[in-house]
Amino acid sequence: MLAVEQTLGPLFVLILVGALLGWQQYPGGDFWPRAERLIYYLLFPALLIKALATARFAAVPVAGIAITSLGTLLAFALLLWISRRRLPIENSAFTSVFQGALRFNTYVAIGGATALHGAQGTAVAAVVIALLVPTVNILSVLCFILTGTLGRTGLWRGLAELLRNPLIVSCAIGIALNASGIGLPGWSAPVLGLIGQAALPLALIAVGVALRPAALLRSGRAFWISTAVRLVLLPAATLTMAWLTGLDSVSRDVVLLFAAASTATSAYILSRQLGGDSELMAAIVTGQTLLSMLTLPIWLGWLS
Repeated sequence: MLAVEQTLGPLFVLILVGALLGWQQYPGGDFWPRAERLIYYLLFPALLIKALATARFAAVPVAGIAITSLGTLLAFALLLWISRRRLPIENSAFTSVFQGALRFNTYVAIGGATALHGAQGTAVAAVVIALLVPTVNILSVLCFILTGTLGRTGLWRGLAELLRNPLIVSCAIGIALNASGIGLPGWSAPVLGLIGQAALPLALIAVGVALRPAALLRSGRAFWISTAVRLVLLPAATLTMAWLTGLDSVSRDVVLLFAAASTATSAYILSRQLGGDSELMAAIVTGQTLLSMLTLPIWLGWLS
């Protein structure tokens, strides 16, 4: 347990540093919105392309990871949708509950995977990202479409968001480079490596800056439904599936990190763009991020 806390602790400290910077409104202006775009469109795609293009997929149990992480995600998506009529929340709020339960903070998960297991953890995390990022984005947009929160123009905007999502595009590029045997020739590997090194620390600080504690006061029952799935039920189901499929300890730890990490801060942006309950989404992002600082070490510490 102590080793897990020492590994994840620095990640959470960076988030708290970001929260302090956000509270102080430092450095001010539009610095952080611009920094988020830099992370989202350049730094993190560079990290993903390098990890996927150079990953040794033969050494990664892709089938077991897919059954465990992707299978569990799809099962909970279906369960939430079936339960929608029985939940005492309106459609716009349900889109926030849905995103909060299924989306994951990629920065925290891949940061934890790298910190715990080095290059092998990063390679497994890249596979999980390639499986889950396109899926969870498609599911989220479908949720907005099927609940009727999108207008006609919103539908096309949602589909356009999927096609130009930099995480989906970078996953496709990395996998194509790996499968074709091209890899990363010349200086491309060290260049992408240097760019990618800046992604995680800056991204974790940006997560803290994006927290909105005041939104928690207006969260209500929907927040707890989403959080119970995200931080308790989904990790428990993922861990059970990892055991049933016989995943090795590194793969098991990494899929658990993605299952137990708090929801993605990008969920707030999508909610605001596509007609969801953005205030509730802000509360879910904030509350889950803070609670996961307690629950994530407990999950991983229990395994160790």
